[in-house]
Amino acid sequence: MLDQATKGMNGWRRERGEAALSDVHGTIAVSHRSRLGRLFAFIGPGYLVATGYMDPGNWATSLAGGSRFGYALLFVALLSNMIAILLQALCSRLGVATGRDLAQACRDSFPKPVAFVLWLLAELAICATDLAEVIGTAIGLNLLFGIPLELGVIVTALDVFLILWLQKLGFRFVEAFIVALLGIIGACFFIQIAMADPDWGAVIRGFAPTTEIVTNPDMLYLALGILGATVMPHNLYLHSAIVQTRKHAPTPDGVREAIRFATWDSTFALMFALTINASILILAAAAFHGTGTGEVADLGKAHELLNPLLGSALAPTLFAVALLCCGLNSTVTATIAGQAVMEGFIEMKIQPWLRRLITRAIAIVPAAAVTIAYGEKGASTLLILSQVVLSLQLPFAIVPLVLFTADRRKMGEHVAPRWQTVLAAAASLLIIALNVKLLVDTALGS
Repeated sequence: MLDQATKGMNGWRRERGEAALSDVHGTIAVSHRSRLGRLFAFIGPGYLVATGYMDPGNWATSLAGGSRFGYALLFVALLSNMIAILLQALCSRLGVATGRDLAQACRDSFPKPVAFVLWLLAELAICATDLAEVIGTAIGLNLLFGIPLELGVIVTALDVFLILWLQKLGFRFVEAFIVALLGIIGACFFIQIAMADPDWGAVIRGFAPTTEIVTNPDMLYLALGILGATVMPHNLYLHSAIVQTRKHAPTPDGVREAIRFATWDSTFALMFALTINASILILAAAAFHGTGTGEVADLGKAHELLNPLLGSALAPTLFAVALLCCGLNSTVTATIAGQAVMEGFIEMKIQPWLRRLITRAIAIVPAAAVTIAYGEKGASTLLILSQVVLSLQLPFAIVPLVLFTADRRKMGEHVAPRWQTVLAAAASLLIIALNVKLLVDTALGS
């Protein structure tokens, strides 16, 4: 199958060309290991993807939902995660079965003008993602070390050296770094929730659907926000590329096993992401809603209120540590996604440090200007704007993914099952509709 992908398969307009992320492509051999060893070797890419589902851009919505409506929106977080699992499974299937990432598949399927537009939109999404990370990391530095937001925005540019160092060590070290930070984030929220002592009966009931989500306009709006911001466009490009770092047996059985293991990896990782997102909502519900504080959507305000409400100076510190770790994690994954997008769409390779500085500069300029002029309030507004930009780009990544994985001419015998395609199409239409509604509501100021 992989040989076919390299030579060109029926259904593709052109041959694939160079492999995705060629510097790390197939660098982790798995075929010589035992079955359990092969499964372990596939663990990693899913956790890089999972960071996109808990990046700083998602925190405000979960905080607002929990502080205003308690545990009621946990069902929306669960539904969002199920949709994410489904779409990321298609990404791993595309990458493993065709030897193409999503960017390469778009380039090889569509006319050049169409592919060029899709590339520009993908780059816009990368910049918007980077903008959210710049602001989130700067807020984390401000809360933890008292570094002014304006200076924190500039300091975030130094992460390029961290990424370069990790890439030189090898892709497994990148994955280990991500997993380690995820472990810190998980520990921080575990301790904070223990301090908050939520109503666990209400937590369990919160995962069940309720008609109030639809009948209450305010609750519906926040539910739309949680669902609409679920799938980040760069995650679709990222996952279909990094899953190819594993060198599996090129036989049909080997490809099927690789798809299965990659799907398990992303599923388990995204369940962890659900745990973190639910933890943010549960913490907000227990600390703010339960005490009658009211809606809290601002990251700085949440940090400020945790100390008096939970009676410990440790709680706000853990909150800031988790936010900073989320920003660092998202920075690494956005860089790799940017590399895959540029190389996949236009086959242009530049030094990682140069690409990182370019994208970070694009994000830093508006972030620095707004924080200097308007402070934290302006930064929060810019954070929301970055999510709107991502919403605009989302359909241009999801629709091609569903179309490619449903096409037997492109996927061969590894085409997605019909049930998976139907569910993915329905989920995609739902996410697109919700994003359009959020965009219209934002434009109308409602």
